Amino acid sequence: MSAAVVWVVEDDPKIARLLVDYLSAEGHTPRAIGDGAAARAALARDLPDLLILDLMLPGVDGLSLCREVRERSDIPILMLTARVDEIDRLLGLDSGADDYVCKPFSPREVMARVRAQLRRARGQVSPSAGWRIDETRQRVDWQGERVDLTPVEYRLFCQLATQPGRVLSRAQLLDALHDDPRETSDRAVDSHVKNLRRKLIAVDAPAECIVSVYGVGYRFEPPP
Repeated sequence: MSAAVVWVVEDDPKIARLLVDYLSAEGHTPRAIGDGAAARAALARDLPDLLILDLMLPGVDGLSLCREVRERSDIPILMLTARVDEIDRLLGLDSGADDYVCKPFSPREVMARVRAQLRRARGQVSPSAGWRIDETRQRVDWQGERVDLTPVEYRLFCQLATQPGRVLSRAQLLDALHDDPRETSDRAVDSHVKNLRRKLIAVDAPAECIVSVYGVGYRFEPPP
């Protein structure tokens, strides 16, 4: 996935710095803004490719900023909130937010959601002819037939298929598969790939599109 400009509007310096570090590691260009008033002024001058927005901010709250941005742009907005009751969640989404994450959160989860929103915004849902990734329903279709994948297999397929030709190491894939480090062995990726290939064969999809790169990991090669 190509780099994006991502703004993190968060008044907690530790959280903001953590997200900025993770965004930078993924090749994005992050910017941290610590209060709502400063964010409003910055957003009036320019807009990022994606906005990570805390709900509770000094100066101007996140909901107000979200509504203001949504009036003039459809950039992806990811809300962060420590208020987990259903009303606040619905308010966040009704204000125009595309997704939300409740604190405390895993940075990996936030990065996964950032990738999903950027893919959606850039229309990267058809990695090649015959394939379709439906991120809303978390499913993959091959020539109109559903590939019955587990959540982990779905994430694995998306990581590979949305970056065709790029070699991803086992460590990179393992980092993207779970929101928490429940699996620490790189060989777990091999097991998931084996299961994924078996399910591709079951719907007559080309299992060889997931190519093993000896000593490194895997890459996705769309069929001609």
